[in-house]
Amino acid sequence: MTNISDMTNCVLCPRECHADRANGKLGFCRMNALPHAALASVHMWEEPCISGTKGSGTVFFSGCNLKCVFCQNFDISQQNNGKEISVSRLAEIFIEEQNKNVHNLNLVSAGHFLPAVKEALILAKEKGLKIPVVYNTNGYEKTEALRELEGLVDIYLPDIKYFSPELSNEYSFAENYFETALNAVKEMYRQTGKNIFDETGIMKKGVIIRHLVLPNHRDDSKKILDDIKENFGNNVYVSIMNQYTPMYRAKEIKKLSRRLTTFEYEDVINYFFDIGLKNGYMQGRLSASDAYTPKFDLRGI
Repeated sequence: MTNISDMTNCVLCPRECHADRANGKLGFCRMNALPHAALASVHMWEEPCISGTKGSGTVFFSGCNLKCVFCQNFDISQQNNGKEISVSRLAEIFIEEQNKNVHNLNLVSAGHFLPAVKEALILAKEKGLKIPVVYNTNGYEKTEALRELEGLVDIYLPDIKYFSPELSNEYSFAENYFETALNAVKEMYRQTGKNIFDETGIMKKGVIIRHLVLPNHRDDSKKILDDIKENFGNNVYVSIMNQYTPMYRAKEIKKLSRRLTTFEYEDVINYFFDIGLKNGYMQGRLSASDAYTPKFDLRGI
C-alpha cells in the first residue's frame, strides 16, 4: 500500500498523480512538498460562528487539486502566486495568528500540503496553540488523508460544489467530485460528531458544509441538499452561498457569465426548508462582489 504521506510518490489527493513532489516534480496541484502560502490575516467574512466578533486567523495556501473555472482565488489557486515556507515557519505563523486574539485558526486549501501541515500543527500545539483549528477545503479529499488530521482539526468547513459528474467535470475537471466529497464529509463528521458552540455562539467543534449556488444550476443544488438531508439530517450546518461572481474563465462560459438571480437563490433556500433542513446560513445579495476577495500580498507569511 502506498504511503499517503510519501511526497516522492504523491497519492495524497484523489488525482493520485504519483509525482515526486519531494524532488520538485509537480503534479496536478503544481506544488512541491513544502507549503506555499500567500496570506495570513484576520478574516471577518466567514460564517458568523467562525468569524464572530474577533475574526478568524486565516492562512491561505497556494495551489489546488481542482481547476474551477470560476475560482475567485485563481491567482493563488491556479496561477500559484505565493511563497514557499518551512514547516517550522508555518508553525510560527499559526502561533502568530493565535496571538491576534482570534476565535480560531483557519487553514484554507491546505490539503495538498497535508503532511507538512500536520507536522506544523503538532509543532504549534507543542508551543501553545490552543484555539480551535478550522480545515477549510474544496471537499475533493481522500478519506485516508483526512484520517491523518484526526485529533488535530476541530472544525471542518468543506465545500460540496456539485452533484452532477458532468458539471464537476466541465467546471472543475473532476468527474468523481460528488462521491469523493460526500465520503470526505462523512469522515469529517465521524471525527467531530455533532456541532458544539460556546455560550456566545462561536463554533468549537463540528462540520459546516458550504455550497455555492451557481447560475442556471439550482436543480443541481437541490440534489446536493437531498443527499445532505439523507446522510446527515440536521447534525451538520449548511452554508448556502449567494456570492457567485463571474471571475477567471467563467466570463467566457455562457451559463456562468452572470451573477445569480434573487429567484434562483431563494428557490434553493426555500427547498432547504421544504425538505426539513433547519441548521444553516444564507447570504445577502451584496455578498456577490469581488470586494470580498482578499489581496494576496504575502502579509503574515
